[in-house]
Amino acid sequence: MSGFDNPYGGSFGGQMNVTASDANGATPPGGLIKDTTTADFKADVVDESQNQPVLVDFWAPWCGPCKQLGPIIEKAVNEAGGAVKLVKMNIDDHPAIAGQLGIQSIPAVIAFSGGQPVDGFMGAVPESQVKEFISKLSASSPSEKDRAAEIASALEQAEQLLAEEKMQEAAQLYSMVMQAEPENPKAIAGIGRCMVAAGQIDRAKQIMEQVPEEVREDDAIKALATKIEQLEEARKFGDPSELEHTLSLNPDDHGARMKLSKVLNAEGKRLEAAEHLLVIMKKDREFEDDGARKQLVAFFEAWGPKDPATIAARRKLSTILFA
Repeated sequence: MSGFDNPYGGSFGGQMNVTASDANGATPPGGLIKDTTTADFKADVVDESQNQPVLVDFWAPWCGPCKQLGPIIEKAVNEAGGAVKLVKMNIDDHPAIAGQLGIQSIPAVIAFSGGQPVDGFMGAVPESQVKEFISKLSASSPSEKDRAAEIASALEQAEQLLAEEKMQEAAQLYSMVMQAEPENPKAIAGIGRCMVAAGQIDRAKQIMEQVPEEVREDDAIKALATKIEQLEEARKFGDPSELEHTLSLNPDDHGARMKLSKVLNAEGKRLEAAEHLLVIMKKDREFEDDGARKQLVAFFEAWGPKDPATIAARRKLSTILFA
């Protein structure tokens, strides 16, 4: 039964009433075993299996073999100490999921891992077989350390693709990370940066509005917010050619040079944007209360410490500051 696709991309239907499983044995207290409903199946099984494998026991009150298997599988899950979780579904009250999976006889146990059904068995099998099934499932599922390494690798690849202006490929990787960790701040910010790079500023702003409160202070989220603010401000300054013309007439018009720097940054011309701010610093450190340096630091925050423009401009900034 292993290897079939997960048919659950979204909601599983309307809200249904929850009934306690009595004939299958009362659900023991604790977080490893619980009953579920059609409405809660995605959260209890599909989403939860991203953290560790989840066994789904499809049963019914009239099923004799279900009464035999229930205590056996509960005991085995508890003894596994958190390696797996058990979710029970009474198919009399909630028949839809079993129907979608093609289950025609019970008891039936389906194992989910990584959001997908991966294995299963039918019938009231002995305790030794249940334990062997759980042991095999636990050994084959990726560890938390492996999962973290995979996510870190995907984020690194996405960052590289974004630097190479391969927006679609980068966005796909960021989306994959968000499927595993919906509140991963680097993935959320990465999607927003892809939209910014594609000129979809308003969509990037919508993403920022939906960022969970607990990750709003993450550096990646704050950098995206700064980037959007800078682009919004640059929109107000108009045609860069007019600003360049103004500077050709008066190279010491620092206000025009500051505006041009912001517009160039919005166009992705980071080195040119930084160079204009460095020119202001060389000529007048007091302009707008050291405004050129402060703006350059804001650029650094938005670009990130590893960006080539940040590295190059920071070297020049150090020369000015410490010469």
